[in-house]
Amino acid sequence: MELLECKNIYKNYDEKQVLKDINLKIPRGKIIGLLGKNGMGKTTLIKIINDLLTPTSGEVLVNGKPIGIDSKKIISYLPERTYLDKSMTIKQTLEYFTDFYDNFDIEKAKKLIKDLDLEIDTKISKMSKGMQEKLQLILVMSRNAELYILDEPLGGVDPATRDYILDTILNNFNENASVIISTHLISDIERILDEVIFIDKGKIILSTDADSLREKEKSSIDEIFRRMFKC
Repeated sequence: MELLECKNIYKNYDEKQVLKDINLKIPRGKIIGLLGKNGMGKTTLIKIINDLLTPTSGEVLVNGKPIGIDSKKIISYLPERTYLDKSMTIKQTLEYFTDFYDNFDIEKAKKLIKDLDLEIDTKISKMSKGMQEKLQLILVMSRNAELYILDEPLGGVDPATRDYILDTILNNFNENASVIISTHLISDIERILDEVIFIDKGKIILSTDADSLREKEKSSIDEIFRRMFKC
């Protein structure tokens, strides 16, 4: 059974069709890049998988069941926009996640926070944007989830922070889980990808193994993407 399956997903906003016949299967144990230019439907698809939007037609299955309460328990989602309450301290945020998620590993989170030399009583409003991005990722990756979905986790942070984020992703998901990373910053993440999905104008135009694609095209994923999406 596939961890995630999208069947014939369409999404319309009034007259505008945002997603067109999306079909994909996500197995376990993979890091998958959902790649496309801005405004091509990546975030809409992610919100549908997270049950934050309802598709116009089609269905999403997680572990073979329709999305709902059970799927929310096993999906750990990092949205594109910040969700941190800046009036809280790191400690208060950890306590909130512990109360809210049964699968939140607070000890793992504390270890990762210590690795950053952050004081647990630090107020989030006093942290830099880069540090806040790191904290958000730590919170998401410290859940013992089956599917991690990260929407533009590298947006707006410096290259050193990007490396930290990628290494945290690599080191903190188990082999029975999978990670979907939505981004247009392909060169920054392609080193960790097992599979790639190219999405353009609401349609999946390519879904394949990353190494096989590189070998076939004799190019990096970033170069292949640039050729396919050349303006």
